Amino acid sequence: MDFMKDGEFNMGGLLEAVITGGLKIGLVLIVFLIVSPIGKKIITSSIQKAGKKQKISEGRSKTLEKLSINVYSYVLGFILIATIFGLLNIDLAPLIAGAGIIGLAIGFGAQGLVSDIVTGFFLLIEKQIEVDEYVTAGGMNGVVEEIGLRTTQIRSFDGTLNFVPNRHISTVSNHSRGNMRALVDIGIAYGENIDEAMKVLQQVCDEFAQNDNRFKDGPNVLGVQTLGSSDVVLRVLGHTENMQQWAVERDLRKRMKEALDAAGIEIPFPHQVYIEKKED
Repeated sequence: MDFMKDGEFNMGGLLEAVITGGLKIGLVLIVFLIVSPIGKKIITSSIQKAGKKQKISEGRSKTLEKLSINVYSYVLGFILIATIFGLLNIDLAPLIAGAGIIGLAIGFGAQGLVSDIVTGFFLLIEKQIEVDEYVTAGGMNGVVEEIGLRTTQIRSFDGTLNFVPNRHISTVSNHSRGNMRALVDIGIAYGENIDEAMKVLQQVCDEFAQNDNRFKDGPNVLGVQTLGSSDVVLRVLGHTENMQQWAVERDLRKRMKEALDAAGIEIPFPHQVYIEKKED
């Protein structure tokens, strides 16, 4: 639009162009705000249906769902920017060409981004980690919330959400594949009968094995683990469902303390002895 009229600046034409362009951009943004959540719901629904049909694990379905939504958001964002540029009559061709030249110039600086994407790709293909799994990766320990093209989100047990660049995930320890170990050490006084204490603890273990479905194997009393400064430490070991080991250990400790108390077996605690020297 020509903003000059009879050699003078055409303020009316400028205002008309700004209002018209603003309305068009506003309409595009409204469409974007409507389409974005609808598309995400369609992706979620489609992956859930496909997962049930193909009998894909829940963790794998969530992983694919979050990754698909991530890619969808990037694509939709690019389309939005391109549409707005088109409404503003800005030719994208020179910008894309310029971006190619600039991209070539900063290619060495973008190696980290490429490494993030490649590493994330192999994490997904090899199924090293999935959403809702307890892992140690990139120096972080917690539950995976999302695996993206560039970063993996890991929620620590204190509630902190860690964004780990995929290139920093060189080693992955997945704690959610297979049964987990529940281990409890409990000490008794040196003056107590070890065999009697082991018998009491084994009775508690048998109760858990019969009545607690969280256990997949055991628990059982292994025997004397260490001889401490003031106690004899007995070890109990069992295998549980994933992510249940900590709750099981807490329940075991409580029940074993109650059983030892009922049997009159002392669980020692630190004592302090004060020696007072009196002069005659």
